[in-house]
Amino acid sequence: MAVRGTEAQRRRELARFLRSRRERITPEDVGLPPGIRRRTPGLRREEVALLAGVGVTWYTWLEQERPIKPSVQVLDAIARTLRLEHAEREHLYRLADAPALPPVEEHEPLSPEIQLILDTLDPLAAAVYSSRFDLLAWNRTFHGLFPVFTTAAPESRNAIWEHFTSPPCCNPFVDPIAEVKPMVAMLRAAFGRHLSEPAWTGFVRRLSAESPEFERMWNTHDVASPGPRVRVLRFTEVGELRLTTTTLTVAGSPEAQMVIYTPAGEETRERLAHLAAQPSQHCFLADHLHDFPPHRATTAAGFADGGLAGSGAPVQSA
Repeated sequence: MAVRGTEAQRRRELARFLRSRRERITPEDVGLPPGIRRRTPGLRREEVALLAGVGVTWYTWLEQERPIKPSVQVLDAIARTLRLEHAEREHLYRLADAPALPPVEEHEPLSPEIQLILDTLDPLAAAVYSSRFDLLAWNRTFHGLFPVFTTAAPESRNAIWEHFTSPPCCNPFVDPIAEVKPMVAMLRAAFGRHLSEPAWTGFVRRLSAESPEFERMWNTHDVASPGPRVRVLRFTEVGELRLTTTTLTVAGSPEAQMVIYTPAGEETRERLAHLAAQPSQHCFLADHLHDFPPHRATTAAGFADGGLAGSGAPVQSA
């Protein structure tokens, strides 16, 4: 009896949620004539069904709290028509008791406030990455550490790809393997949320073909969550730097994370300030980056381009 009561409550919440989202969209918003004698604000049920390409009866039953099970395809179509944001899409799926939540929309742009936060964090180095380690935004000090990386074409700014394909002489990390192993484990954990997405499966397939070392690490199936780490780098200009990284989730941008690099001691702080003023020329080979998989430009580059390109970091045009 309790189960039936929960199902009835879920259907009731679903019906109310759909009505509330439908009523906030005007006919003009979706290119329909305003019409006359509209008893309620927003779109009519039949208009939502028409725009979503689903049956009018089927959609009406959803708003009438009927015990039906809409498919994932139907929910996706309704979500697009009602212009639901990611959190709203997740809510819709849960209320509809869907078998899986929708994939995270990684192409959503970062808000302008994120770049302001990054710039305010100077003289600490800070950057924002996607869960696939695409570099999305950064500040002046981060550019001082990794100028080749930040000035690469947007579709080539992926930290894991960079680690595994750059010549050893161009990697400033003292222990590159220890540096990249937790990154691969975090990538593997994120991959579990994107199993059916070509952008992710293609990325792993191509990097495995490019780097046997990546393939070996990937096949261990190790997983990890972001956490504080000490990163040790060495530059020809200033010597060794010890930086502690702190990872923060970026609200409003699913799976985007801000990484802040804090100097472990005054000596590192001074050396970091030097690089912020005069970016490192460590192995500054203009063509050292390997070509990134072409089709990523249509899947993740939109996210990178949509994000802010670091006001402190000059960026080459793609």
